[in-house]
Amino acid sequence: MQEHTPTYDEALSLLKEFNESDSLLKHAYAVEGAMRYIARKMGQDDEKWGIVGLVHDLDYERFPDQHCKKSKEVLEERGWPEEYVRAVVSHGWDVCSDIEPETDMEKTLYAVDELTGLINAVAIVRPSKSVTDLEAKSVMKKWKDKSFAAGVNRSVIEQGAAMLGVELRELITDVIMGMREVADKIGL
Repeated sequence: MQEHTPTYDEALSLLKEFNESDSLLKHAYAVEGAMRYIARKMGQDDEKWGIVGLVHDLDYERFPDQHCKKSKEVLEERGWPEEYVRAVVSHGWDVCSDIEPETDMEKTLYAVDELTGLINAVAIVRPSKSVTDLEAKSVMKKWKDKSFAAGVNRSVIEQGAAMLGVELRELITDVIMGMREVADKIGL
């Protein structure tokens, strides 16, 4: 199939074709928001980065044991550009993929994927249950409590921040800002 650049509507339709879970859809929107925010900050294409963030867990609901591998197949079958496919696969580096993040887009996706989950968890235990008034210091405080959101792989987030050459607090702030832009979509 010939490669074509997917539109946002195509990406959203594909996401919904493979995912019905409200929590997975909200996670996709959160990662999309973070990716768009950081792309703009870096002077990159926020539409491309947003689309990659939106579909990064495309296969997770239906094929959790083939995570990243099945996404690669689906995206290639549909003619998605190699740059998009590689970014999606690389977000699972050292967990379910051997493709190491190399570009800024790949490194950002790798860094923000887990972090959106931690920020979501911090937001929902706050009185406001929102990211609109959440600050990085609150996330940093919960970061130290390893029993809080224990499923979040903090070492992946730290490694992602290091790859990007940014301080953890700055990355957290950027992800919060990106999630604020989609607060209505993610229910926060």
